[in-house]
Amino acid sequence: MAHQIEQMAYVGETPWHGLGNQLTEHQPIEVWAKQAGMDWRIESSDVSYMAKNERGQSIIMPFEEQRVLYRSDTHAPLSVVSQRYQEVQPIEILEFYRDLTEQSGFELETAGVLKGGKKLWALARTGQSTALKGKDVSHGYILLATACDGSLATTAQFTSIRVVCNNTLAIALKGANASAGVVKVPHSTKFDADKVKQQLGLSVNNWHEHMYEMKQLTQRKVSQQEAAAYFDSVFNNSTMVMIDAEDNLIQFYRQVASNAQNQANKTEPNGRAMTKAMNMFNGQGRGAELSSAKDTAYGLLCAMTEFVDHERRAMSTDHRLDSAWFGAGAGLKQRALDNALQLIA
Repeated sequence: MAHQIEQMAYVGETPWHGLGNQLTEHQPIEVWAKQAGMDWRIESSDVSYMAKNERGQSIIMPFEEQRVLYRSDTHAPLSVVSQRYQEVQPIEILEFYRDLTEQSGFELETAGVLKGGKKLWALARTGQSTALKGKDVSHGYILLATACDGSLATTAQFTSIRVVCNNTLAIALKGANASAGVVKVPHSTKFDADKVKQQLGLSVNNWHEHMYEMKQLTQRKVSQQEAAAYFDSVFNNSTMVMIDAEDNLIQFYRQVASNAQNQANKTEPNGRAMTKAMNMFNGQGRGAELSSAKDTAYGLLCAMTEFVDHERRAMSTDHRLDSAWFGAGAGLKQRALDNALQLIA
């Protein structure tokens, strides 16, 4: 099956999807544009259609409400949009990082195009890193992505990557700083890179708040019953069973058994997925035996992010990447994070 990834570039180790052109560190934006397949423009043309006049002759008629977006290099069509649609050029995605890489110590690590140019992204390491117990290291990143097929607003997102398994997790902040973790610019609005950076709040506080939550998860021990309830709640969007020392254990086990029976009546692929995630939590996942993850809420979250990024069924590796960053997989990881944080609430 043909790859969705038209082209991409990266520095450092080969990405988990195994695709792309390797670059040496600290390359200029212009080199990234060429090697990542982003050295073209999105052009547009008004929509027209062919009709016949009263003499049976073919005539071309305009449809002024919409435009066709197409690639300047191959002239391949990308999408049909309204006249109000504000496209974001491939070079704008990379230019977003120019001052960050030249002045603020950021380092571009991957960039490229998906689906023949319909989606574009770049991922840069912020320089922030934290080691949890057991030398479990995560690095901080900023992902900027856009699409011209209506599937994604232009989105700037804080992301963490766990080194031991390359799991990616969008950083979700709570309370007053919740809006600082992600900025989405609809295509009805012109993309303003400086405004997005200001809204995003490029601050170390965002990273520290996220890693504080991760540290709390490493300290929350979970039983096998709680793990089963967690995976059921994530995969099936069911209510997670929560108990403390004073709860009635009989009631707890009855609820777990009820959830298990409900799962037995669900589709088999979901059951296999739950079993796979549980096995990864119980030692089969990368880094599962580290003290930060073994029998902890953090281990539950890591099992889910690894499952989505590396093990979830997909038509191809690059379909999995698209899903893990932008689609159903990203939603599954967000639910996994939300449910894990419930365990320390």
